[in-house]
Amino acid sequence: MAQHAGYSRWCYNWGLSLWNAAYKHGYKPNARKLREVFTNHTKPQIPWMKKLSSRVYQYAFRNLGEAFKRFFQGLGKHPRFKKKGKHDSFTIDNCGKPIELNGWSHKLPFIGWVKTYEPIEATTKKITISRLADDWYISCSYEFQAITTPKATDVIGVDLGVKTLATLSDGKVFESLRSYQRFEAKLSRLQYLNRHKEMGSANWRAAQLKIARLHRKVANIRKDALHKLTTYLAKNHGSVVIEDLNVSGMLANHKLAKSIADQGFYEFRRQLEYKCQWYGSELVIVDRFFPSSKTCCRCGHVQDMPLNLRTYDCPECGLSIDRDLNASINLRNAVGLTVNACG
Repeated sequence: MAQHAGYSRWCYNWGLSLWNAAYKHGYKPNARKLREVFTNHTKPQIPWMKKLSSRVYQYAFRNLGEAFKRFFQGLGKHPRFKKKGKHDSFTIDNCGKPIELNGWSHKLPFIGWVKTYEPIEATTKKITISRLADDWYISCSYEFQAITTPKATDVIGVDLGVKTLATLSDGKVFESLRSYQRFEAKLSRLQYLNRHKEMGSANWRAAQLKIARLHRKVANIRKDALHKLTTYLAKNHGSVVIEDLNVSGMLANHKLAKSIADQGFYEFRRQLEYKCQWYGSELVIVDRFFPSSKTCCRCGHVQDMPLNLRTYDCPECGLSIDRDLNASINLRNAVGLTVNACG
């Protein structure tokens, strides 16, 4: 699998280099032309490529073409060269035939038999295998039958924050795990001990592996918390109302950027969008300029609320309520004013 990942990376970088050179000289390259040049001229001159699956390089060029397509549409940055050890992955298929994944052991095209940590029941056309730290992961797409679950609440407002991960309009609070903050000192120590090791040596590889494992642990803790929260919201509520947060703008605040990135706001919305479709719920997105934190949920009075004020004290009606709870109630009550809905 490491050889196939290296094969995919080599072809991607070769195609990107040729694409840049052709574009510089006034040509208009595409993934199909690159694949033809590689198949007819380059691949026959490199013997070790004959031992690996030919589907790998075809998907590498296809991914390169999609990357440039997104770049020209303004949806992404210019494709960059891949580096060994970072985001190692490759994609294969069964030449048009379906791939059956059944149980713990699976026979993959050209790879052979592999065992998975958990049983998988799916039929797919292609699979992507990626490496994270020292573990390999398999991902595939398959048809999923949506299930409409009974809803305990019709409408729920959700306010995301830094102090707490989420505050619901019914008063329930999901605490922030702050996975990166918990392991930041240990991660810093490992990186400090690795500063003088010779790059490429055995000790350097061992230290890099420890750092990668810790990064993986931090990411898994964050993903686990987000999956539990989004599944709970989509399964038990008819409509979930959230705010359209400007995450990139919030990350520009260098005092809060680390805490905001540790929460995973973008991943929260991404998971909630597809899970609401899975379980028959509706996701409602409130405009980012809606003053959910500044408005009194009882009388509608609007006042400034700096981040250091954690309690909303209304001078009009005398209401004293937690800042995040007040915002979530306002989001729930703003269903009639929303401009975007998914479901």
